[in-house]
Amino acid sequence: MSRIGPAFERLKAKRESGLVAYLTAGDPSPARTASLVWALERGGADIIELGVPFSDPIADGPVIQKASDRAIAAGTTLPRVLEIAREIRTKSEVPIVLFSYLNPLLRYGFDRLAKDAVAAGIDGVLMTDLSVEEAQEWVGRVNAAGLDTIFLAAPTSTPRRLELVSKFSTGFVYLVSRTGVTGASDTLSAAIGPLVEGMRKATTKPLAVGFGISKPEHSAAVGGVADAVVVGSAIVRMIEEHGGSPDLEARLEEFTRGLKTPLRAGAK
Repeated sequence: MSRIGPAFERLKAKRESGLVAYLTAGDPSPARTASLVWALERGGADIIELGVPFSDPIADGPVIQKASDRAIAAGTTLPRVLEIAREIRTKSEVPIVLFSYLNPLLRYGFDRLAKDAVAAGIDGVLMTDLSVEEAQEWVGRVNAAGLDTIFLAAPTSTPRRLELVSKFSTGFVYLVSRTGVTGASDTLSAAIGPLVEGMRKATTKPLAVGFGISKPEHSAAVGGVADAVVVGSAIVRMIEEHGGSPDLEARLEEFTRGLKTPLRAGAK
């Protein structure tokens, strides 16, 4: 059984919003990724998005693009990411979402991936460039193996697309707060409120909002309307800046705690 649904149930019972933390697997090295995930969890991350490095990450801004380059240079492949997930599971039951582009998973093979991902302890899959309009067959195969599927909705999504995202998302719905690529921002998009409101009309599933969230005050604002906030580029930038430092894990834990605290204090 996926760990994602129970995680949101626990959050709801505590009247808190969740924190979904993204990092690129293999950055700064495959050997260190598990310890970084454990640090994020200690800091309060409720769900981990484990990014599969890819050579052409078109939806990502420069911070995550560079992280993919570093991870690939360090020898990180999809099979190695699955090994990292197994290592994470030796000390943690935090829900893990495999965050990937279509190409690496297609080359690996969907049925093989679903089987191996479940065996590695992964709970869900998010493919950034898989069109939800073409996802039905893939979703059926992956769900049958026991993995949740997560799809993206944006401020430009049509009512029909919101309906399909709701239909095929089984873990949570990922709401992109703005158009464009990933990246931390000083200010939040004004589209967040209307986007959440529109998606609430289409689904009762948990809604997580990402893109541009990088500060505790962002967490507080988004956590007031959504079920979870997603933070990626700010975490990846910290890994880039302190990847060679022995205190990287401590820094990540402290940063994550700062993001999570207002989600607890600002109970809905």
